[in-house]
Amino acid sequence: MRRESLFESVPNFSEGRRAGVISAIAAAAAPAYVLDVDSDPDHNRTVLSLAGYRRRLMDGLVSAVAEAARGIDLREHRGVHPRVGAADVVPIVPLGDTSLDECRAVAHELGERIWTELRVPVFFYGHGEEHRLADIRAGRATPDLGGPELDPPAGGVCVGARAPLIAFNVILYATDMVAARAVAKSLREVSGGLRGVQALAFALPGQRVQLSMNLFRAVETGPAAVLAELERRGVAHGSPELVGLCPAVAATSVADGKLLEGRLASAAAKAAAEACEALGGDEHQRLAARIAREAEAMAGLPAAQDDVLAGAERAAALVPVIRAAGLDEPELESMFEAAARGLRAALSDATVALYRARVDALDLRLRPGPA
Repeated sequence: MRRESLFESVPNFSEGRRAGVISAIAAAAAPAYVLDVDSDPDHNRTVLSLAGYRRRLMDGLVSAVAEAARGIDLREHRGVHPRVGAADVVPIVPLGDTSLDECRAVAHELGERIWTELRVPVFFYGHGEEHRLADIRAGRATPDLGGPELDPPAGGVCVGARAPLIAFNVILYATDMVAARAVAKSLREVSGGLRGVQALAFALPGQRVQLSMNLFRAVETGPAAVLAELERRGVAHGSPELVGLCPAVAATSVADGKLLEGRLASAAAKAAAEACEALGGDEHQRLAARIAREAEAMAGLPAAQDDVLAGAERAAALVPVIRAAGLDEPELESMFEAAARGLRAALSDATVALYRARVDALDLRLRPGPA
């Protein structure tokens, strides 16, 4: 019997400076599994990474949007990043074998709940929709739900389905804003630049100039390819800064400790440890402690190939462990398996050849069972 579909969401909130507001939004999202909280004071923006089955994820998102609407007033907001709302962008992203069409269905149900329960206008964007995020931010669209006027303090919420992407920034050296905008434009796919690249230039405090990018074809064009292109052009830049999490298949050392699959397995292991401990008894307590150690290790998983292989093995091994503990947790099993498969997909041909026996054993463990 096929399990439920597994989803990720990466909601962006227009607050990156007030720790109390950020903590309240993250806590409100806790019905979902919170994988990461990433705040930027210059952009005055916080990005959460959440995961779970449909109902869990949706409950966490509605709660977090409600908290953002209570705690953020756009009329007082200052930050370099463009925004439409307090809860600005809420993408629904597939995990495992979930489809974009399933994500779009979740996005529409979520949008209906946000408007019905919170009365915050909703724009739909992304997969299957008429408008792009750029259209909405430029004022070329009206809300699909609510409106036409936006809520004065909370604005509107952009909800949609999209494929996984990587968001990262670099500081450009010896470059003014005119030149930085030209670099950003030349890198964009729509301008004939690199495939799968969206880029903007921002002027930050301290006379810094930032190149901010989304890579939406990360397997084809990852951070390493963009940095190589900058170096080929002679564009001086600082070290890259990852925003949120990075799929292992496109990760470099900048993603050490911020691998999506590592955090996914870590969140599942933490929940499994808590469930195991709640069963009581010395054996369950010892097993809970062991699983909790796995959660900590997976959260900080490096992006090096040896570590990625070991992480895939550990995530896959946790499925029979929690079954043996008597935990009936299909959602956690789905998270472990999605993590293991994502890490396995990130192994290079050289790594597979070097560790053939281990990879074969991993593939056998990840082979789908009977329907």
